[in-house]
Amino acid sequence: MSLEKRREIASKGGQSVPAERRSFSQDPGLAAKAGKKGGQSVSPANRSFSKDHALAAKAGKKGGMAAYKNRQKDE
Repeated sequence: MSLEKRREIASKGGQSVPAERRSFSQDPGLAAKAGKKGGQSVSPANRSFSKDHALAAKAGKKGGMAAYKNRQKDE
């Protein structure tokens, strides 16, 4: 399936919920709380980023570079 077709399908999921019902977009604090709760549900032994800060930094850099490249393609 083409990237364009996958994006089209994925966007329909987000569009199906009215903006006023998208709680995370309306309440960033709620989103942060949910993310923290999700992170705490993983046992400390399996939290690789909390144990390996270099790995976390590498992943963050990779994500940032991917986002930057995607912005360049869209322009």
